[in-house]
Amino acid sequence: MVPALALAADPEVDPDKVPVRSTPVAGNIHFIEGAGGNIAASAGPDGLLIVDDQFAPMAKKIHATLDKLSKKPIVYVLNTHWHGDHTGGNAIFGREGRIVAQREVRVRLASVQKSPKGETPAAPKEALPVITYDTGMSLYFNGEEVRLTHLPAGHTDGDTLVYFVGSNVLHMGDQFFAGTFPFIDVGTGGSVEGYVRNAEQVLKTLPAGAKIIPGHGKLCERADLERFVTMLRETTSLVRTQLAAGKTLEQVKAAGLPPQFKSWGEGYVSQDVWLETLYHGLQAKPEAARPEVAKDAK
Repeated sequence: MVPALALAADPEVDPDKVPVRSTPVAGNIHFIEGAGGNIAASAGPDGLLIVDDQFAPMAKKIHATLDKLSKKPIVYVLNTHWHGDHTGGNAIFGREGRIVAQREVRVRLASVQKSPKGETPAAPKEALPVITYDTGMSLYFNGEEVRLTHLPAGHTDGDTLVYFVGSNVLHMGDQFFAGTFPFIDVGTGGSVEGYVRNAEQVLKTLPAGAKIIPGHGKLCERADLERFVTMLRETTSLVRTQLAAGKTLEQVKAAGLPPQFKSWGEGYVSQDVWLETLYHGLQAKPEAARPEVAKDAK
């Protein structure tokens, strides 16, 4: 089984067993699924721009899919964050297009990253972003503004929203897992409080009729994000209440979550892992909100 998410840059992925599918979304934007994080592709007169690039072994099939959209070269590769299931193809696609990411993504990729799952080696030079930013920036490509907005600590410390303004398509990276509990990487700057706050701010500022590409899962719209935010709020509130009552982690896991959340644990993050994430994350000191997020995410 191909993992839906992995921190390692080069897991055992057999591209022959994984189909790559491309679906038109709106305007110049296409939604590409394979192994790892979802890809957005802008295909038009200026060439190709892609958001994330999955695992390195998938690069050949991804490129073949992109060739069907446009014979023009890849000009830009945007990374929503540093994890290998979204940046594993950087070393390959970065030879063709310029890699763009939030500053912390380059910092993470350029150094060894350690986690309970093991050690991720530093990425080679050709896999590193060559254009970085702090709070955000815009590219003007294929006839529309491509707006990049850095989110405060949420999934990691280097998360970016990518909004295709003319097409009205938003790629949320792993700040949105469609229909499943999310993975929050507290080891590289992620935050439970920040993750919930970010999702709420995106929902608050989401343009009418926008199509949403999540980091993992199906192509979505506002109602899907609303369900996700509701799940975040309710499960977070439940665990916060249990913490206040002095419950241990074992007691919280034994009590579980209400039945309506059962299906959410069928993805990469199980119910027990999500409860552990909330339990430990809510004990951490909350960070101050950054007011510019709501403004920049529009």
